[in-house]
Amino acid sequence: MGTTIKANTILPANREAITLHTADGLELVGELAMPQGGPPVATLVCLHPLPTHGGMMDSHLLRKAAWRLPALAGIAVLRLNTRGTESAAGRSDGRFDGGGGELYDVAAALEYAEFHDLPQVWLLGWSFGSELVLMHGCDPLVRGAILVSPPLRLATGEHLSAWARSGKPVACLVPEFDDYLRPDEARSRFAAVPQAEIVTMVGAKHLLVGYADEVLDEVVSRVAPAVPTPLPGNWEGPYDEADQ
Repeated sequence: MGTTIKANTILPANREAITLHTADGLELVGELAMPQGGPPVATLVCLHPLPTHGGMMDSHLLRKAAWRLPALAGIAVLRLNTRGTESAAGRSDGRFDGGGGELYDVAAALEYAEFHDLPQVWLLGWSFGSELVLMHGCDPLVRGAILVSPPLRLATGEHLSAWARSGKPVACLVPEFDDYLRPDEARSRFAAVPQAEIVTMVGAKHLLVGYADEVLDEVVSRVAPAVPTPLPGNWEGPYDEADQ
């Protein structure tokens, strides 16, 4: 039957601390987690929530994506601390810029993915990270976007129009009881992007505490549709556990 996958379970992957270099001269802290059994089927570049409110590359959904998806779905997961953001992995250079200078951070992550031939690159942005995806992520390398708890406070109609013209898939995972943008309003505001899909995370709030499994299933079903979901809740084989 195997071991139950818990919140602090770390499944096997080839994990490497990486440094991203921005066009404006900063060094950003990051990590790349790769499947052990062969090349990845797809790649997630993860952008975290607002660093001024505790968001970082180790925010729980992004950490669990890196801990689980290489083993369970064959997906490479690239996480980074945007400028001025600190986590256990270290602090990135620079200062938080409210989404402006972070343009260079997104570009540095995509350049890294391209240089290292990471396949089928998708952007996963959570809260503030979803704003960065909408503002700065409509790049030829990017196959699509997954927006988790998107506030839509910084991204403009111009940004939405760019995604609409691109035709790239956009999946919006919107908590039923979100603090900023709830499903009905999300449907109205994302109407400017005809291909945008609004998925209601029933019962959830903005931080999606207790909903990591559901979020990861939604992510995998779009990024790696050949992988069956829901993902297994048990694991046969070696694993580690993080400190609670």
